Amino acid sequence: MMLNRRAVLAGAAAATLIPGQGRAETAPLRERPIPSSGERVPVIGIGTSRRYNVDPTSEAVAPLREAVRRFVDLGGRVIDTAPDYGRAEEVLGLILAEDDLRTKVFLCSKVAAQGREAGEAQIAQSFRRMRTDRIDLVAVHNLIDTDTQLAGLKALKEAGRIRYVGATTWVERQYDDLEALMRRERLDVIQVNYAVDARQAAERILPLARDRGIAVMINVPFGRERLFNLVRGRDLPAWAAEFDCASWPQFFLKYVLSHEAVTCPVPGMAQARYVEDNLGAARGRLPDAATRRKMEEFIDDL
Repeated sequence: MMLNRRAVLAGAAAATLIPGQGRAETAPLRERPIPSSGERVPVIGIGTSRRYNVDPTSEAVAPLREAVRRFVDLGGRVIDTAPDYGRAEEVLGLILAEDDLRTKVFLCSKVAAQGREAGEAQIAQSFRRMRTDRIDLVAVHNLIDTDTQLAGLKALKEAGRIRYVGATTWVERQYDDLEALMRRERLDVIQVNYAVDARQAAERILPLARDRGIAVMINVPFGRERLFNLVRGRDLPAWAAEFDCASWPQFFLKYVLSHEAVTCPVPGMAQARYVEDNLGAARGRLPDAATRRKMEEFIDDL
């Protein structure tokens, strides 16, 4: 994804900046509440899939450390990872410990195991890898052995080891199962795929989350490489300035954030400059309903 994003951002750099953009970089980030508690979190987080799966002893950690530091410096808090992301938990734990950042972030992980003992072992491993005695959110990853793992997560929440429980998917074929789970369980958070060109979650999942008081994290808000490939070589439409949008990544993120049920998308961010650009979507105006339709039509026509 980064090669495509690099090309997109290189083109955007030649465009005229929105007046006041430099001043906006120091403005506070927009926040939204987790309905089950009222706790507020910034509306853009870091996803660690793929790019954080590196050798913790290698030079590849340096740009990741710089990205996380910049994220926290600019007011970011939510960082999402998982045991299934290779060595990402280990790398993240190293960065947070060595830079004394653990108390400054809202740390999220997942469990993807069959059976209660296997789930407990995997979560215990996550605690060790991330060098922490408490994780803010642990979710059942891709609805694997959901009922068993959710029972274990509830026990950990009751014991004070984790603060919130949830469930995730990133494929539409699991929406029926996710919807059923949301109706029968009191989840704090769900994580689901949603993007300007992948809007199925808005049909039932997002409205149900709003009605049930469930926070919504959004994965793959850029459609992995898909959206950047669509707009590569194209200038932002002039009307993007109407909602304080200065780049294609902000265009995609502001669309996602303009849905009232969305709490926090977690795009991958492996370089500090991507952090700075993405967090720009957490400032300024968001698209209204008419502009959302215009954005959808614009992308659909590409």
